[in-house]
Amino acid sequence: MHEGWCVWVTGLPGSGKSVVSEALIKLLKKEGIPAQLLSSDALRKVLTPNPTYSLEERDIVYATLVYIAELLTRNGVNVVIDATGNLRRYRENARKLIPRFMEAYLECPLETCMERESKRGKTYHAPKQIYAKALEGKAPTVPGVGQPYESPINPEITINTARLTPEQSAQKIFEAITKKWYSKV
Repeated sequence: MHEGWCVWVTGLPGSGKSVVSEALIKLLKKEGIPAQLLSSDALRKVLTPNPTYSLEERDIVYATLVYIAELLTRNGVNVVIDATGNLRRYRENARKLIPRFMEAYLECPLETCMERESKRGKTYHAPKQIYAKALEGKAPTVPGVGQPYESPINPEITINTARLTPEQSAQKIFEAITKKWYSKV
């Protein structure tokens, strides 16, 4: 059995991580490439049912997320991580522990993310209206507003989700995956 691979889809809240990750999973399955989606928001509901989004709590959630991804890939499961991972060290930890790792950065202006987040119906386990709450001072730990979002230094792929649809974005990540791990070069 060969090791699975892991793609961490990162970006600001509202950049499209969840919809792009879902579209990517569908595209992979359509092409006969099985993959497991790991959502930090879904995991957080299990680990911290009443989240505070403190630094200590984020450290726990992201360390657990990486641990699960590392276990799965070691056992031949391909993984797509849908998580902000606002500090570079979270994503770098995954890169260090998972041999077949790729970072996909969804670049999107904060204003666009805020507008999208205010209008979205499906939240994919994420809390609702986080930017509005952040601007009102009720949610001081929102990445990009109250906490830093450290964009990747050398992601394997960067996609501007203000210009591309979720399906187009997923297609670009899919192409990067197949080029890196499935090409017969």
